[in-house]
Amino acid sequence: MTVEPSAPAPRTKRVIDVMTVVTLSITAVLTAWCGFEASKWGGEMSIAFSQASSARVQAASAESTAQAARQYDLTIYTEWILADRAGDADLQHFIEERFSDEFDIAFAAWQNGGRSEPGPFAMTEYSPPGAVEAVELTQRADERFETALVNNQRGDNYSLLTVLFALVLFFAALSQAQRLPWRRHAFLGLAIGLGVIGILLLVTFPVKI
Repeated sequence: MTVEPSAPAPRTKRVIDVMTVVTLSITAVLTAWCGFEASKWGGEMSIAFSQASSARVQAASAESTAQAARQYDLTIYTEWILADRAGDADLQHFIEERFSDEFDIAFAAWQNGGRSEPGPFAMTEYSPPGAVEAVELTQRADERFETALVNNQRGDNYSLLTVLFALVLFFAALSQAQRLPWRRHAFLGLAIGLGVIGILLLVTFPVKI
């Protein structure tokens, strides 16, 4: 009795071969894409860190300017206090003419408020040159630093996804070396399963071109 060869077997093998080739091809492209995105987000991270450092340097410079202005105003105000205690109105007027514009505003507000505050420096109107800029630049530095950390994490996510797709390539290639059909199917199924997981993760990641 002659047993005819099973027809579906060669067809199944061809389907498996095609699935393997498609899996390898798609995964190779996705791996390259993840590497590209990891590089782009790494560049964005470096730019953000540089901007944060630049803003901190500018903030420090602005704060130094503000401190120098405070020191000048404090020195002039000290002389005004001494003249006030001595009852020398002419000297007081002479000193007041040398107040900085910022301190003059705070001094006027202090006087108009009946001198209820400890001094002009305690008034909200007092803002020496560079003080506002220092606060704004410090805030900008913090924001850029946080952005850099976010970009760094995005780059890491793409790098990890590259490793995942490398596993897909590994198992897909390993399936081709298996003689037993069930083992080949198992390795290919594992590769496809990991590939699907990788693609689902990939579509949730931000893209940088």
